Amino acid sequence: MRVAGPWYPSEVPNHADADIRGVLFDFYGTLARAVTWGETHEEIFARRGLDGAREAWGSQWVGGAVDGEDHVEHSASRDAYTAWEIDRLRTRARACGVAADELEPLVADLHRATKTYTLGAYDEVAEVLVELRRRGLVLAVCSNWDWDLERAVASVGLDGLLDTIVTSAQAGARKPHPRIFDHTLGLCGLAPEETLFVGDTWGPDVEGPLAAGMRPVHLWRHDQADRAREMGTAPLTPPLPEGVVRATDLRAVLSLV
Repeated sequence: MRVAGPWYPSEVPNHADADIRGVLFDFYGTLARAVTWGETHEEIFARRGLDGAREAWGSQWVGGAVDGEDHVEHSASRDAYTAWEIDRLRTRARACGVAADELEPLVADLHRATKTYTLGAYDEVAEVLVELRRRGLVLAVCSNWDWDLERAVASVGLDGLLDTIVTSAQAGARKPHPRIFDHTLGLCGLAPEETLFVGDTWGPDVEGPLAAGMRPVHLWRHDQADRAREMGTAPLTPPLPEGVVRATDLRAVLSLV
């Protein structure tokens, strides 16, 4: 059941009879996955002998922007956004008791670690995108990601298969904030009711697009539960609201357009 709130109005129009002209995709967990990671935050704290701060720090994923966050003032440029990323890490490290003489070297390591990874596209993704393009659909990525989403998409060989790539860092808001959806739809020349949104995360990729008038596809890949455990979150497979479908890989989209 959807809960009304800042991004989820209590009533969403039903556009079940509209023709689909475009598909927006989340990126990580939808089109691509991690093949290798760099040093974890836990390893960085341990290497620096900061055991107390390590316990206070918590998850690898703390210190980042929050889903639904409006951060347009930090999205004026790549430098401004990067400075905001670093300042969030600095603020949290200081709150975890890291001393002043340890602070900047630690934050540099933590920030570097967030950018150190190798990605790979899921096996079926390229063939599905090729077929969707052959059918004449507009294709875009709309992702909660840092400033360099285009580089990440290119690294997995998908950049030539997409018409538009939108990152929250540049859009100034993270899904499910409506700004990023409006921005992406505008760039694509699509109306919400003629658009599918495909993603693996319930709030950003299902509730947000549904509230915006799109038709969501909740992608629940077989590795989703494992990834949720790695991130310290419980797998989330709520009952499907009207107009939402669930799929185990991207090939299911071909039957919906």
